[in-house]
Amino acid sequence: MAVFTYNDFRKVLARLSFEMKRVSISHKRSKDIPHTVFHKMLKQAGIESEEELVSILRGRRTKMTP
Repeated sequence: MAVFTYNDFRKVLARLSFEMKRVSISHKRSKDIPHTVFHKMLKQAGIESEEELVSILRGRRTKMTP
């Protein structure tokens, strides 16, 4: 499994047109996302897999499919 940072995840959510809300979270911007938290975040964002996240991060896909 690749390691992703919170900044990586923010980029993906921005490409999927999620709205940014200011929330106080106790982590640094570039800190790696723990494995269990990462999978919960994927599920909440409606992202099917790590491969889908990578595809969006690399700019191959910008909108979620129904």
